[in-house]
Amino acid sequence: MNTDRLGLLGTDPVPEAGEDAVAAIGATETLSEEEQEELRRELAKVEEEIQTLSQVLAAKEKHLAEIKRKLGIGSLQELRENLARGWQEVTAMPAYKKTSETLSQAGQKASAAFASVGSVITKKLEDVKNSPTFKSFEEKVENLKASREVNRLFVLSFLGPSLSLVWVNHSKNI
Repeated sequence: MNTDRLGLLGTDPVPEAGEDAVAAIGATETLSEEEQEELRRELAKVEEEIQTLSQVLAAKEKHLAEIKRKLGIGSLQELRENLARGWQEVTAMPAYKKTSETLSQAGQKASAAFASVGSVITKKLEDVKNSPTFKSFEEKVENLKASREVNRLFVLSFLGPSLSLVWVNHSKNI
């Protein structure tokens, strides 16, 4: 197997971009004066391009801020828009849709269960209302109420018509 053709499978580290790539160049590599001069010119040119691009980027960012200010878009507005956009992206995900569907089904089942419990409770309350014990209690309450009415009428008739108006008015305020 030829080790010159290993490429990414080789044991030598792959040089990275930037300063690490410069450091990765072996000291054994020798360049002629002419090649070194050409590389220095290219280096100066690339550094100048980077500086120009940085200035252009700064000018574009300033222009962007000015446009946003004119439109009344503040950082809070941007945050709202970013959150809304993010929420739309989340709701479009298959995992969200599946979870939403599952929770919806669970909610429907819970609603059905609560409705069933409600109808069972209603039925039980009707059974209690129709039970002999409740009917007996209801009759006792009605008898007590009727006896109080009789007592009140007796007291009113005993005191006479002038006080009966006072008593009736007083009983309405209670």
